Amino acid sequence: MNLPVLQRLHNRSFDEIAVGDSASIERTVTAADLQLFAALSGDFNPQHLDAGFAASTHFHGVVAHGMFGGALISAVLGTRLPGPGTIYLGQTLKFVAPVRIGDVLRVRVTVKAREATHRRVTLDCLCLNQHGQAVIEGEAQVIAPQERIEWQAGQLPEVRLSEGGGGLARLLAAARPLGAIKVAVVHPCDAVSLGAALDGRDAGLIEPVLVAPRARVEALAAAAGLSLAGLRIEDVAHSHAAAARAAELAGQGEVQALMKGSLHTDELMSAVLEASAGLRTERRASHCFLMQTPAYPRPFIITDAALNIAPTLAHKADIVRNAIELAHAIGVARPKVAILAAVETVNAQMPATLDAAALCKMADRGQIAGGELDGPLAFDNAVSFAAARIKGIESNVAGQADVLVVPDLESGNMLAKQLEYLGGAASAGIVLGARVPIVLTSRADGAESRIASCALAVLLAHHYRSTPP
Repeated sequence: MNLPVLQRLHNRSFDEIAVGDSASIERTVTAADLQLFAALSGDFNPQHLDAGFAASTHFHGVVAHGMFGGALISAVLGTRLPGPGTIYLGQTLKFVAPVRIGDVLRVRVTVKAREATHRRVTLDCLCLNQHGQAVIEGEAQVIAPQERIEWQAGQLPEVRLSEGGGGLARLLAAARPLGAIKVAVVHPCDAVSLGAALDGRDAGLIEPVLVAPRARVEALAAAAGLSLAGLRIEDVAHSHAAAARAAELAGQGEVQALMKGSLHTDELMSAVLEASAGLRTERRASHCFLMQTPAYPRPFIITDAALNIAPTLAHKADIVRNAIELAHAIGVARPKVAILAAVETVNAQMPATLDAAALCKMADRGQIAGGELDGPLAFDNAVSFAAARIKGIESNVAGQADVLVVPDLESGNMLAKQLEYLGGAASAGIVLGARVPIVLTSRADGAESRIASCALAVLLAHHYRSTPP
């Protein structure tokens, strides 16, 4: 089987090189490129990595490391002209214009001079962006190989970036100093939900109040080898009563959050939304996934993928407001909110695009505050600078969204699950819109996800103290 053309390398020996010969490569700059270059070089200047910091600089956004462009020049010299066998002697570089994520760079070297005695070649070096603008200029000196070399390269190892320390570590670092909060755990009558409560307790995040049939919970704990020592148990007859009692405790201020156990979400939310519980607000309740994936440089929120099946425009407005509030609670001062649809243009035949345009206009008029909205945006445009620029989208949100607002529950749930199971994403789940946060996890979630969800509840509970819902 033949290897791909790009892996079959040919050089040019000194005798085959003439003044005026040139070679080039093309490369689209991605956020992952800059992260990997920072990891390899140790250059963690936030100008190259942190969109929030970079926005305040005179570049008004993230720019690539200067030597990232220098490395691309090296790639042309080592693989194209002269190619394998080249010895690099020297390089001058002049950085003419910033290189940004999404730029398409054409990196070209052109032979300027030859010196036969030592086989030395001088080459002009030029990097142009997609607009034909020079971003890097320079000159390289090399020793060209004496003999012709042809080489079939093997496959390089796959590199996957993951966040150092992990998103969970950062959430815990933010939540733990605030102290544990009391959480009513509603009907934890299976090993998974009871284990989730104890995981949150052991992480120093929550003081669980178990609201469930006492005999059933104690038997479950004994069978699983779990200790309930020191835990308060509110003895109730069944899951419906557990939901009602937990909502009552929250309404009376005896607990600062709720956690779903082994009962259906509808059963819990019905109790929360009962007028007698005192937990309803003017805002519609909605669910947020806080996710972190190796392919994206920062945590982001997907909403709503668990509660609102086919939200109306009014529902979506509250869904956006809730997501902005969660972003504020985790430290994002002005989140960038992408309203997703299948396309990035308004189409009267696609209601999701009409809703997106209306939501953005609501934000313009101050009806939705605290974040920056744009839409409709297709998923690729929301998370990829390159995709947005190729389609000519000029936006402060495109390519760097903090919040992804999906058209309906089905699309959101599929997106979140795909990112988790195929994209290696870690996630935490929380419900907002009531007077207390509600931890809502899946039975398939691991301990890390459940602990992260507890950390979100802590951050939101403290946020609500200063900004009541």
